[in-house]
Amino acid sequence: IGDRAFNDCTSLAEITIPNGVTSIGGKAFQNCTSLAEITIPSGVTSILDSTFSGCTSLTEMTIPNGVTSIRYGAFSGCTSLAEITIPGSVTSIEKRAFVNCISLTEITIPNSVTTMNDRVFYDIPSITVHVPWKEGEKPEGWGDAWNYTDPNCTITVDYAK
Repeated sequence: IGDRAFNDCTSLAEITIPNGVTSIGGKAFQNCTSLAEITIPSGVTSILDSTFSGCTSLTEMTIPNGVTSIRYGAFSGCTSLAEITIPGSVTSIEKRAFVNCISLTEITIPNSVTTMNDRVFYDIPSITVHVPWKEGEKPEGWGDAWNYTDPNCTITVDYAK
């Protein structure tokens, strides 16, 4: 699916991406404010920059196994997104991937994620992030400000035991 393919399609409410699609372009569904349901096939390997940014009706998302990266701002501004499942195939989550996802209160990061950029959860009022490493053992590929947020927001890190 190409860049900006459905950008600003405000009446698009649901979509099933067909098998055979391997990439969803940058800003492909940006500002599809009515998009509440999307099914992504397992053949998709990347979710590019701002793909779902501004999809304010999207409440949950299951990223299929096979996706290896969640790019810059992929879900930014998805203000109704309350549940997201990240599979063990994901190895990198880029800057601001979930910025301003104000309904997201909890997320589990799989141990496959070796790269986590800065401000991934910026501007979320309160979120608990379950990480697969023990306190003080942050993986080398995780940015020092991966959990940096606005001063009025709280990120609680739940470390592996």
